[in-house]
Amino acid sequence: QVQLVESGGGLVQAGGSLRLSCAASGRTFSRYAMGWFRQAPGKEREFVAGISWSGGSTSYADSVKGRFTISRDNAKNTVYLQMNNLKHEDTAVYYCATRSIPFGDPAGVYKYWGQGTQVTVSS
Repeated sequence: QVQLVESGGGLVQAGGSLRLSCAASGRTFSRYAMGWFRQAPGKEREFVAGISWSGGSTSYADSVKGRFTISRDNAKNTVYLQMNNLKHEDTAVYYCATRSIPFGDPAGVYKYWGQGTQVTVSS
């Protein structure tokens, strides 16, 4: 079955950077779009960034544009989220997810989810 394992979260000061990784297994990674989502305490889970199966198309939430970068290495079955200039409001559990439909774009329903990694930004 599809497994997604996130890593790289932690505590960082405002203005700092973190790089999240998500290792995927259980199917042909390179055929599927990947996304990052986050959920802050008391809030609903929200879309952060997505990347197409080839890496040629990306999308971002307005709140992270210009600060976060999503990328993927299909040879390593891994998707990354580089987060720069972090703000206190970026504090959340970050989840990696993938779609069930192959060769789709980053928009749409995500079916498989990782367990999440905590990112805490101190102000």
